[in-house]
Parts: sequence; C-alpha cells; structure tokens
Amino acid sequence: MTQPCTDVLIIGAGLAGLATALHLAPQRCVLLTAGTLQAETLWREPASGWAQGGIAAAVSPADEPCRHASDTIAAGAGLCDPDVVAQITAAAPSAIEWLVNQGVPFDREPDGALALGLEGAHGMRRIVHACGDSTGAEVMRTLAAVAARTPSISVLERARATRIVMVDGAVAGVEIERDGVRLVLPTARVVLATGGVGGLFARTTNPLGSYGQGLVLAARAGARLRDLEMVQFHPTAFDLGGLDPMPLISEAVRGEGALLVTADGRPVLDNPLAARDVVARAVFASLQRGEQVFLDARDAIGAEFPDHFPTVTAKCRAAGVDPVTQLIPVSPAAHYHMGGVLTDATGRTTAPGLWAVGEVASTGLHGANRLASNSLLEAVVMGTLAARDIAGVPESGFGGAASPLAAIAALPDGGRQLKGTDRPEARLRRDMFAVVGVARDGATLGPLVARLQDEVVARRHAGSGDAFEAVPIATLAALAIAWSALRREESRGAHTRTDFPAPGIAAHQTLVLEDLLLTETLTGGLR
Repeated sequence: MTQPCTDVLIIGAGLAGLATALHLAPQRCVLLTAGTLQAETLWREPASGWAQGGIAAAVSPADEPCRHASDTIAAGAGLCDPDVVAQITAAAPSAIEWLVNQGVPFDREPDGALALGLEGAHGMRRIVHACGDSTGAEVMRTLAAVAARTPSISVLERARATRIVMVDGAVAGVEIERDGVRLVLPTARVVLATGGVGGLFARTTNPLGSYGQGLVLAARAGARLRDLEMVQFHPTAFDLGGLDPMPLISEAVRGEGALLVTADGRPVLDNPLAARDVVARAVFASLQRGEQVFLDARDAIGAEFPDHFPTVTAKCRAAGVDPVTQLIPVSPAAHYHMGGVLTDATGRTTAPGLWAVGEVASTGLHGANRLASNSLLEAVVMGTLAARDIAGVPESGFGGAASPLAAIAALPDGGRQLKGTDRPEARLRRDMFAVVGVARDGATLGPLVARLQDEVVARRHAGSGDAFEAVPIATLAALAIAWSALRREESRGAHTRTDFPAPGIAAHQTLVLEDLLLTETLTGGLR
C-alpha cells in the first residue's frame, strides 16, 4: 500500500531523532518509532534514555572547547576527524543552552551554576547532568513532551522501517511495517536515527532492540559504512544475577573517587579514569586470570552514594548489593558503536537523500574510542546541523524519476523480509561477545566470518527481489562488524587484536554491502 507523500521522514525517536525533528520546525516531518512518543515511557525504549553520565560541554569559565576537543582526539586513538571534533565541541555550550531552554532540569550548584562532573579521560570537570545519574531519561522526557506539542511533527508509533526505497540512485520512499501491514511512505529526504548495535552481544548495557537496523537499512540503500569494528565496551557493567541487558555503573562513579579492585583489594590499574578502552582491557585481563573485579565506592562516596547516583543505587539494591557498604561486581559489556554509516559534517551519507545522526552515524567525532559523555552531545549537535542542511534540500527530487509514486507502487509486495528472523539469536549474541568482544584474534574471527557468509549466501538463494533482503538484519550487521574486525590487522582504541598487538598506520576502513561476500585474503584492506 502506498501512502500520500510525506515531507522529511525520521527513523528513530531517540535523542538524535527528536533533536532533528525539533530543529526542522516549522518544516513538517514524520517521526517513526517502534514504541510510542509518550513522555513518561519513551525514555525506556531508545538507548538515549539509558544514558547516566551526562553531556560533555566546555561551559565552565575555566574550560574551553579546544580543551574538550583535545581530550576527544586523544581518546580517539588516531581516527578522529579534527574538523568535526572542533565543530561539535565548539557547538556544545549552545547545545546545553538549547536543552535548558527546552526545559531540561540540569543539576545546579547552590549559586545556580551548572553542576559539572568528571569522567574518564577528561582533563577537567565538564559533564552536565540531570537528577544525578538520570540525564538521558530527563532529556528524553523533556524533549518528548516538547515534540508532542509541536504541530510540525507527526508521529507514527509502533512502526518499523524495513527498506529505504531508491529510484534512480536517490531516496524515493521508505517501506515500513505497522500492525502487520506493509506501507510505503514516499519521501525524498530520510534521516536515520536508529541507534547502535549493542543487542548483537550477549553482554550489553544497551536495549536489546538495538542490533544494527540502521546500518543494514543504509547499506541496502547503497550507502558506505565505516570503521564497524570499533565497538566500545564499557568497563563497569553490573555483573550479578545474569541480567540481560546488564545495568550500567556510570563512569561518573569513578569520577567521584571509586576504585576498581580485585576481591583482595588490589587496584586493577593505576588510573581508574583512563580512557574506556584502556580500563576495559585491564578489567577484562583480570577476569581472564580468574580474578573477580569490583567497584569500591565505600570510602570515596559512602553514604552520599544514593543521593549522587539514585539510578545505580536502585539497580544494585534490587540485586541485593548496597553500594554504600558493599563492593559492586563489574565486568565489560558492549556499550557504544563508534563505527556506523559514513556521513559528512552535516549528517549526509553517500546515498543521495539519506542522512544519519546519532550512534548509527560515523561522523569522525569518536574515532576509535568514544570520550565519555560525547554521545548525547553528538546527537543534539548533529541533529541540529542535519536539520539545517535538510531545510535547504527541495522536497521533490526522487532521483529524477518522472513518476516516483508509480515506481514505488509497482514494487512487489513480498519476499523482502523473513518475518520473525531479524533479531539476533542467542548463539549469535554469544559468539559476537566471545569472538568480537574486548580481545579478538584472527583464529576465531575467520571461522565466524565464514559461517556468517555461508548463512548469507544460503538466505540469498532462498529469497527474492534484492539479493540481501532475505537475510536477517542481525546476521548482516554481525557479519559486517566481524568482517571489519578481521580486516583490521592492528590494535587501535577499542579494537584489540591479540595476534596484532601493535598499532599500524591510522586509517579508516570503509565497506559497501557487496564487500561482505569477498572471499580473497583479507589483508591490506584499509583505505
């Protein structure tokens, strides 16, 4: 079924999607969400609402955006784009001001100044937070309420995008599934704001519904992907009771003095506020030696813990651990994807008519390792910049098609998706964490890539229409990440190869969908 032509279609209602929609106003847009836009519940669905730490911004009189930029580049291990870093860090104070004007209740000092926290690899306190460790939830509640009363934003709830329709090489519409009905929404401008890939891993701090949907939508539309092997593992996920996903223990806890220790009290590393990749490797190494790792906040924070970190406190106590008086068991878990759909500084992808914002995008801000609390910042700033860019693009275009509606209506209805097979199976999640986790090697990556390639080939032969559309989203996303990890024969940032422990020449790695079935020797693939 083909629906009347829409204006801008935004896929995803996390912070990046909401920021884009609000900055497009009064230009009309449709916000597509798999959940609902109810302010009281929306924060639970996208990963944005789970963010604890806060938003990094040089808002202190003692701070400067150039210092924020320098810390970002240092953490990024050679793969940051300095121009993009400068652009986003310079825009950070304005982003905070915009959020304040929307009504976000950021925490403040007694004199009214914004309260600023410290997190790993930051040279000074610059983390703006709300309700202690509930920043993401508060930001999402606020912006969802603003969006709900913005006339230019139409919301399509309980719907998922299954395909971006391309006509003559440009975006012409989006195929969606809602309540078992297939719809095609014609539009020449689409924004991907679908989040990350954490649900692909057996140990994750992300919503399980995030497993690379945006990557696959973009790749099937012909867009280029970049640095997919760069998956950040947070070093302190709460490791008790087999919880899935694993509750996050905010880096801000270490910012207030908590230490990482073994059961006998020995420090796991000298600097608990080092960059996340460094801390995650240290924690992982201890676990591999059979040593349990704990976060010890008893002396540094003690009785003040519940006031500073109410979310963490509630999750710990629900599992029978009191962080005021007890050690908190932790281990690394998949947390954030630095790789993604390649974009320019305005969010444009290599597919005409397609933008990407937030975690699904690879802008060049994060490089090989994201600096703490730069994720929500990027979502707000890039949503703003993408909206400005989109506003200058004509509503029509459709790749030059004389009759885009007719072209879309003529598409076959069946055979594009195997219903019920998109989500990752338990085996795939276990294999992704074990093989493409904190430490990787070619001896295990190679067989995993080969197995997933075989599955893709078998699914393609069983399907119809587009050669890749019969392949489950999770399978394609996992293959893309594992294949990229196999090709990068070096250790850099979040990507650690035990068989290639030294860094090579800093270079990005890009791919298109067809590359995933290459079977020749996977060397020299960086370009």
